[in-house]
Amino acid sequence: MSSPRPALFAALSGLLFGLGLAVSGMADPDKVLNFLDPLGDWDPSLALVMAGALMVALPGFAWVRRRGAAVCGPLQLPTHTRVDRDLLLGAAIFGIGWGLAGYCPGPALAGLGRLAPESLWVVPAMFAGFWIADRLKR
Repeated sequence: MSSPRPALFAALSGLLFGLGLAVSGMADPDKVLNFLDPLGDWDPSLALVMAGALMVALPGFAWVRRRGAAVCGPLQLPTHTRVDRDLLLGAAIFGIGWGLAGYCPGPALAGLGRLAPESLWVVPAMFAGFWIADRLKR
């Protein structure tokens, strides 16, 4: 029987991430869209949230890399490091969707949890995109 520890860490990480989204206001698509509109009602707070996230994440990644192991399971680092057509196309599709809806996957799921009307179409569209991308890769 496998240890429940990885699942517990995953659940706690998800809860902490969701709490961070809620506290920072990043689960609100209007806040995100205002950040993406520097000629309109621009809100620079998303840049501050991103900077704060980097200040926490970068030392954590460095620690895990030096340690050679994750806290709860094997260390899985990406092996693909080249910028290619698939990466650029995926980034463009992600950016277009983010700019149109004001949601990326984490906040979209958080919005679904609070039954935000936009998330009721964004989340199914997101999963349809995952499915289509998976089929195209095969």
